[in-house]
Amino acid sequence: MRNSEPQNIIIAGAGLVGSLLSIYLAREGHQVRVYEKRPDARKTNVYAGRSINLALSDRGIRALESAGVVEEVMKTAIPMYGRDIHHRDGQRAFQSYGKEDQAIYSVSRGGLNNLLLDLAEKHDNISLFFEHSCAGVDTHNTRITLENASGEVINEQADLIFGTDGAGSVVRKSMQDNNLVQSETDWIAHGYKELSIPANADGSFRLKKNALHIWPRKDFMLIALPNPDGSFTLTLFLRNEGEVSFAALDTDEKVLEFFNREFPDAVPLMDDLLADWHQNPTSPLGIVYTYPWLHNNTILIGDASHAIVPFYGQGMNSGFEDCYVLGQLMEGDYDWPELLEALQNSRKPDADAIAELAMRNFIEMRDLTGDPGFLLQKKIEARFADKYPDKWTPLYSRVTFSHERYHEALAKGKQQDALMKEIMAMPNIEKEWDSGAVEKRILALLEKS
Repeated sequence: MRNSEPQNIIIAGAGLVGSLLSIYLAREGHQVRVYEKRPDARKTNVYAGRSINLALSDRGIRALESAGVVEEVMKTAIPMYGRDIHHRDGQRAFQSYGKEDQAIYSVSRGGLNNLLLDLAEKHDNISLFFEHSCAGVDTHNTRITLENASGEVINEQADLIFGTDGAGSVVRKSMQDNNLVQSETDWIAHGYKELSIPANADGSFRLKKNALHIWPRKDFMLIALPNPDGSFTLTLFLRNEGEVSFAALDTDEKVLEFFNREFPDAVPLMDDLLADWHQNPTSPLGIVYTYPWLHNNTILIGDASHAIVPFYGQGMNSGFEDCYVLGQLMEGDYDWPELLEALQNSRKPDADAIAELAMRNFIEMRDLTGDPGFLLQKKIEARFADKYPDKWTPLYSRVTFSHERYHEALAKGKQQDALMKEIMAMPNIEKEWDSGAVEKRILALLEKS
């Protein structure tokens, strides 16, 4: 199957990755059928996805740009230039993400998905089918079994099948049941629940608009992302079981006592705290590890093969980067089996790396953003990076504001952590942090590494 020959391709899952993927494939001349188990949210005005809004950063923006859709997406995206830290005593501290003009963007998951579906539908060679649940795949014959809203079972044949049906992927489970892939989900001890801060009566924001707000509390945290209508979507990350946990907050009184104790400045802004608490589910958090992603001409990408926890804001960006890398591979001369294997081999190390990075960032966000030693270390790093941008790029910038491969960024970040451990052990570092001696020591350690 040379790239010059249009293929008959099926995509299982019309979420963010599946809808963007269809655009990449269609522009290469392939015939694409996309099957989605949910109703068309553009008609129901109900989006049944997981989180309400997400953080879009440079990797995702590049993928959208390559597909020719970035301008439409960015019209409603809200730039967030840093973290606004809310301490228990009411004090606040702003921590920039990068340089002055660098930002991550708050985007509506449902709004972005609907926009990508609208753009996909404009292609003559993309067909969208909603309320078609995947019941399994036969990878030996590149066949998918579907059930429509009427309960009718349909078998569809294709040249290629892409499984983009999310963390609970039926395509992956079908492949796993047939011993074609090994997959496990590493559930973490924390879950999440979404809450809200409405806009003021005049539509203005009740908190600083262009920031990601964090209430770090060591073992748990609350975060807030802005929405275009002036509201904020809040997410509470908390242990599922234990003394301080979702399980322990089993009465309205306990919920209110917990929020008033831990997030006293947020409570007056949350008009519907208890209503949101009861209405919105408590959802689990886990990391999906899969290998191989591929059997014959069926491949898993996005969350279907490498779902991660949301603490680096890279889940969507990583899935979009899968599409971008596929797009780059399609520019050359290839056989499809070779191309799919190249995609898997390229992306698997990066998927594992961003999974590790996301868990590291969870610890940083909940435990360290309020820690004086950590903040001092970041101040030293920022000062050195400003003076020697060719010698030092902070890990967060490598992941969020560059296209350096995730596994390379992780390796470099670990080297920098080891170096900074030595710097932070220097005598009187709290007073000497911006001295020439510290600068010389960093340069010497870099020379040795």
